[in-house]
Amino acid sequence: MGPVECVVLAFPGERLKVAAVTAVADLRRAGQVRLIDSLVVVKSLTGEVSTSELIEYEEYEEATAEIGPEANLLGPEDAAEAAETLEPGSCALMLLVEHVWAARAAEAIREVGGRISGNVRIPPDHVEQARDAHRQAVAAVAGRI
Repeated sequence: MGPVECVVLAFPGERLKVAAVTAVADLRRAGQVRLIDSLVVVKSLTGEVSTSELIEYEEYEEATAEIGPEANLLGPEDAAEAAETLEPGSCALMLLVEHVWAARAAEAIREVGGRISGNVRIPPDHVEQARDAHRQAVAAVAGRI
């Protein structure tokens, strides 16, 4: 099995965005990820939280094709944690995914007694800020020469 990650995608409004679920379906179809479980969390304008399984929505069948009836790994505690990050009148899609693309490498690492000893998710805006800072530093150095 490859690395497994829980990703929370938040959206304005109390309905999921079809394009986002379609993107997940595309990744699944391409063999990049395997969707293990999912949970839809909605926070109403009054702050009331409700949840449902993505598998309950027929229009998202392509994304959830691999999820079996035994899934239910994401539960009420996970939904409550995700809800804390939501503004009233918004929703989130929680995805428990296996990174299939990394499964062979993970297997090879385990075969030789290795393990992943850490993992840090870097937000894309932080990467862009670092790139900008690097470009500015290079330009400053080039201007001095």
